[in-house]
Amino acid sequence: MSDIDPDLLRRCREGDQAAWRDLVNEHGRRVFNLAYRFMGRADQAEDVTQEIFVKVYRSLDRFRPSDGSFPAWLMTVARHHAIDRYRRRRGEEVGVDPAALEAVASTDQGPLQSLEREERKQLVHRGLRALPSSLREPLLLCDLEGLSYEEVAASLGIPVGTVKSRLNRGRLELARRLLAATAGSASGA
Repeated sequence: MSDIDPDLLRRCREGDQAAWRDLVNEHGRRVFNLAYRFMGRADQAEDVTQEIFVKVYRSLDRFRPSDGSFPAWLMTVARHHAIDRYRRRRGEEVGVDPAALEAVASTDQGPLQSLEREERKQLVHRGLRALPSSLREPLLLCDLEGLSYEEVAASLGIPVGTVKSRLNRGRLELARRLLAATAGSASGA
């Protein structure tokens, strides 16, 4: 994700509606995907996405390029707002966008393959939800959202080395849980 054009940011700060539309169009999908992972429902994610962009609009003057990239700042604001909304909504685990899990599934289209694909998606979904948030959040931001280590570090407020460590531990723990779940289901069959 590229950094923001300084002219676009200046125009947004001056109230240029076309510039604001460009900014929202450029970053809206990523913010929506993050909101969806926390809310688990598209309608709620849309509401949260709008709230996030209102918050961003009101706080554009607080962004300083010297503090890092605009996308990282935006995702930090989005993440904090989504967490607040998620906590207020209820105490259940973070949802995962099923479309983001399609890469895990096969491309076969038969009824049996469709059922197996859906079971794999649900298995990965449960595995991600079972991870502690300190491991799950870097996985979601880096592996599913495509943020760089530096952007994840800025978003989570932790050092890059910690991001790499948590990603490694998260991937290993997710793999361990998936193997245990598939071994358990194979022995129970």
